Amino acid sequence: MGDITFITETKKLIDELKSVCANYGLGNDGNEFKIISQTFLYKYMNDKFTYEAKLANDTLAKAKNFQEAYEKLSDDKRKFLTARIGNKAPKLQPEHLITYLFNNQSKSNFAEKFFDGTLRNINAANTDLYSIKSATGAKDKLFDDLSQFITDASQRDAFCRALVNKLVNFSFEKMFSEKYDFFATIFEYLIKDYNSDSGGKYAEYYTPHAVARIMAAILVNKKVSNAKVYDPSAGSGTLLMNIAHAIGEKNCSIYSEDISQKSSNMLRLNLILNNLSHSIPNIIKGNTIAEPSYLKEKFDYIVSNPPFKLDFSDFREGLTKDTFKERFFAGIPNVPKSKKESMAIYLLFIQHIIYSLSPKGKAAVVVPTGFITAQSGIEKNIREALIKRGWLRGVVSMPSNIFASTGTNVSVLFFDKEADNEHIVLVDASKLGETVKDGKNQRTILTKAEEQRIIDAMNKKTAQEDFSVVVSAKQIEEKNYSFSAGQYFEVKIEYVEITADEFAAKIKGFQNTLDTLFTESKTLEEQIKKNLKSLKYNK
Repeated sequence: MGDITFITETKKLIDELKSVCANYGLGNDGNEFKIISQTFLYKYMNDKFTYEAKLANDTLAKAKNFQEAYEKLSDDKRKFLTARIGNKAPKLQPEHLITYLFNNQSKSNFAEKFFDGTLRNINAANTDLYSIKSATGAKDKLFDDLSQFITDASQRDAFCRALVNKLVNFSFEKMFSEKYDFFATIFEYLIKDYNSDSGGKYAEYYTPHAVARIMAAILVNKKVSNAKVYDPSAGSGTLLMNIAHAIGEKNCSIYSEDISQKSSNMLRLNLILNNLSHSIPNIIKGNTIAEPSYLKEKFDYIVSNPPFKLDFSDFREGLTKDTFKERFFAGIPNVPKSKKESMAIYLLFIQHIIYSLSPKGKAAVVVPTGFITAQSGIEKNIREALIKRGWLRGVVSMPSNIFASTGTNVSVLFFDKEADNEHIVLVDASKLGETVKDGKNQRTILTKAEEQRIIDAMNKKTAQEDFSVVVSAKQIEEKNYSFSAGQYFEVKIEYVEITADEFAAKIKGFQNTLDTLFTESKTLEEQIKKNLKSLKYNK
């Protein structure tokens, strides 16, 4: 059973869950995403527990009916089993499993007592493992009462039975045992209908996998252990997942902040699907700029695709206090009069990232391409600081429309406190990629070879004609701190070897052409004069 089979079967399950929602009037409803993602997560947690329980207990591994065998275990053996599994899987009792719900689906009040009741009990048993904290320290819950989204109470039992019947015949267990990494594709598919302006409000939380892969491969090019990885505007966590995979899930701890509750919930799901559950306690729902939860922390790796357009008028004045001056060393931007006028808040995120780096820290940040050439203001102040501190490793200017949800051209800045100041790599990848239709938008797709070309240019510090340059900090200073590769490309003049006779013939041809043009010009002059003389005044 391979990756393609896993992906196909899992996509089929997601489609079937969506079909259930549609059949009960919840197609394209605002609550549909909660139902789909939480039901998907519940199934995943069931199968992860079952898989880990079989590894930890021979009796369960050999049992033909796991549900019956688990129910027969004594309380002491269940406690021992839970301790052995640890945080590899959720803590589940026999009555929490989908097979238990399936066996009891004919019972009265099934939706409230069994289905929602089970989700509530899982919430309570796994708060420490899976709950997300807000900046105030309050913890959220893992599952909602999903049946309550059906307004017709008489349909709730049938709705929950339909969900259970879709889940019971599907299993992730073989996928765990064969260790296939297909969850990036599945997660993208899971949210695709909610990742567009028409389908929902999740587009701002999604970074293309190509960009995320490039950032991770450039940042992590050697063996790493015990790394602290941070994203101050994490969204659904695509950047964090990619760098965690590059480092190794067991070799890093993930930290994140995001002001959106929806975003935090999506990130939690992504962490669980990617064997990073141990980092869920580090997810914070809060305002990174105004009330950063990790202000005293320093991080080894930071990745970010910060918001370009976000109203920060409510807390802008508070940032001008003396306590913020060290963090926002380059200045605090003014609030744009309209969102179309300027993109300002990302400048605060860049400065926050610089402030948050550990002594050997590295970072990759997506910025509007206009940032890398701005002649004055906060943009230039930040660029100048990076050069004078010796922290700029390189810049990659991406193709247009690499993000389907925005037409803004973007570049990726790479910081490294141990950067080589004499070999800074600037890459112009703007001409790469193929334009494809993505819903209502045009999107540029990079091939694997193109991704690797960008990665190699950065990591191997290679100069390629009209693609990449390797420059020193002094050269960048001489160009008014421009980070645009194009400004450093050599102007090429092609020379062709010709004989003296060929040269004379070319000059003769130029003279003949000029003589002809001059003759035509004189004729036109005479004609214009003649026409002017023929003009008469007519009252």
